[in-house]
Amino acid sequence: MSTFSIFLVLIVIVAFLLVVVIMVQNPKGGGLSSSFGGGGTQQVGGVKKTSDFLDKSTWALATLLLALILLSNIAIVGPSNSQESKALDLDAAPTTTQPVAVPVQETTTEESSTPEATDSE
Repeated sequence: MSTFSIFLVLIVIVAFLLVVVIMVQNPKGGGLSSSFGGGGTQQVGGVKKTSDFLDKSTWALATLLLALILLSNIAIVGPSNSQESKALDLDAAPTTTQPVAVPVQETTTEESSTPEATDSE
């Protein structure tokens, strides 16, 4: 498995977790913390502010996602002789030869017979 594939799997997992954490939050400030009865006061298991935990985990996952995306860009290995780099290299000689246009020589025919006015006497 290549390093890019590993980064891709990690990016998908972190993105899924980020969506889950965001969906758990209530946009009005309640969310998971209000469902445990208290709106941010004493919580189940001794956690005092679930909204703070969700807020910090959102920022942590978003930062991790950004870092993984930037690191995955480093892991992408492109071919060493890509067409794009050759196309942008203006100093290199062209590798393909294009046909040269040869001018066609016109053949001269005998003078065209134009009806000339003949003197009839």
